[in-house]
This record gives sequence, C-alpha cells and structure tokens, in this order.
Amino acid sequence: MATRGSQYPLFEAAQPIRVESPTATAPWLGAPERRFSDYVVYVDESGDHSLASIDAGYPVFVLALCVFHKRHYSEKIVPAIEKLKFNYFGHDSVVLHETDIRKQKGDFAFLSHRPKRDEFMFWLSDIMAQSNFVLIACVVDKARLSRNDGLASNPYHLALDLCLQRLHEFLAEKSQQGLQTHVVVECRGKKEDRELELEFRRICSGKGAQIGPLPFHIVFADKKTNLAGLQLADLVARPVGLSYLRPGQRNQAFDLLKTKFFCEGGRSRVGQGYDNVGLVLYPPQKAKSPDEPTEAVAPTGNPQSTCA
Repeated sequence: MATRGSQYPLFEAAQPIRVESPTATAPWLGAPERRFSDYVVYVDESGDHSLASIDAGYPVFVLALCVFHKRHYSEKIVPAIEKLKFNYFGHDSVVLHETDIRKQKGDFAFLSHRPKRDEFMFWLSDIMAQSNFVLIACVVDKARLSRNDGLASNPYHLALDLCLQRLHEFLAEKSQQGLQTHVVVECRGKKEDRELELEFRRICSGKGAQIGPLPFHIVFADKKTNLAGLQLADLVARPVGLSYLRPGQRNQAFDLLKTKFFCEGGRSRVGQGYDNVGLVLYPPQKAKSPDEPTEAVAPTGNPQSTCA
C-alpha cells in the first residue's frame, strides 16, 4: 500500500474540500448581470448506443455527467490530476482512459506490475474520493429497450434527455437555473457530433421530456485537449454500468461513487436516495408482485436537495 509521503501530495488538505460559494464581484467593477453559472459539466459514456447488435457481455449504454463547481475544479481537481501524471509519467500529456488503465495498454503498461498498479490506483482513487463533484448517470438496458420500444429509439438521446432533466433540477437547487451552463462532450465524428448537437438543442428548446427551455450550451472537445473533467467522466461511466449488470459483485469504484450521486435528502443522505434521482434506469422497471422485492419506478417530482 502506498503512503502519502511517497510522492508529491495530490491534495493540500487531507479532507474533502467543501464546494465554495460564488466569489462576490469587486465593488469597483460594479455588478454586471451574470451570464454563466458556477458549474461546468463533463460528459462521457460506456458501451455503444446501437440496438441492431447488442453485446451480450455488456448490453447497456451508460451516460455519465460529472458536475463541477468551477472554482473547486480549477483550484483543486486539475492540479491534483496534473501532479498524478507528473509523478507517474514525467509529463502531463497522458490521457487517463478507463479502457487503457483496465487493460494496461500503452502508457499504462507499467500497471502490469502489481505493486505499481496498487500504488497508482490508490492515488487515483484518492483523487476521486477527495474531488467534490455531483454525478448524474443514466443506464439504458438495451435488451429491454429493444423489446419495449423497438429499434427506432436512440439510447444516447434517451439518456441525454433524462440526465439534462436532473441537471436542471440540481442547478435549480443552487439557484443557478437561469444562468448558462456549459456541457462538455468528447468529439466522436462529424456525423455523430452533428446528430448529438441537433438532439441536444431539441431537448433544450423544451421539446424533450423536460417542460420549458433549458439554459445549457453544448461544447465539443477533442480527446487531445486533455481535459481533466472528461477524463474523470470516462473513469466513472463503466463502474456505473457494472453495478447494474452485476449487482452482487464487489465494485469498489461504484462504492466510492455512491457519495457523488445527485440525491434526495442532502448530506444526511449521502450514498442513499440516489436511485431514479442521480442514477436513472431506462426503461424504468415495473413494481413486482407483493411477494417479490419492489423495483423503483422513475419519479415524477423533483428531488428535494442535493448531496453536493
């Protein structure tokens, strides 16, 4: 097990840093009307959204939104990830990619050495644990979707609609719903990006499940831009999918993420009350017979408070 004294500390404080309040405008600059919210959102997915061919080993599509307070993100999270990269690679151009880490490929081939892997994963988990962000995710069960809705549905678009609804609810709790929030997604190709942008704009215009327009702006970023937020979103998506597919299997990554989900009840409910709030399953599961455990049905009301 690695110790904190074995390399540069990733965080200056040992405890998670509280999300800070917005900084007041300097009095000599006046108080101009604000345009942007205090939050930025990074999005990634796990699995493919095709219904024509469903992978029996991973028959789900997961969309994950990581919502960061901009000041915490820029002052704490980005420096911590930069330090991690300098410690293990000597430079910061490496992109943390879940598949490469898991398969120990490319820059992460050194992880085949067990002691080094344990040490690296210890520090990476430390970043995840100490980073304050709100997680909103949707798991689309493609097998159930194809049976219920046919092949015309697009899992990505369905998940995006549901996640943007929850994002709006979170921002409303923070009194930020009237300000523009940027949603950053990774480029996938000209055709795919164009289709996604059209669907994003359709949802935000008020034509999705959400009633009324949403003040969100989509930003496409190439993987080469090496954004810390996109890398963290990439790291969380697959553990969410595995938690649904293998609920009885040990999943340390998901156990850590439970405290990040947008949830009911505020901090008193951290790690609880996130089902169908910050973690959405589609199609929603119907209630079973009285003799069986009841599965959750998607809620119609707004969650009362957040775990941020």
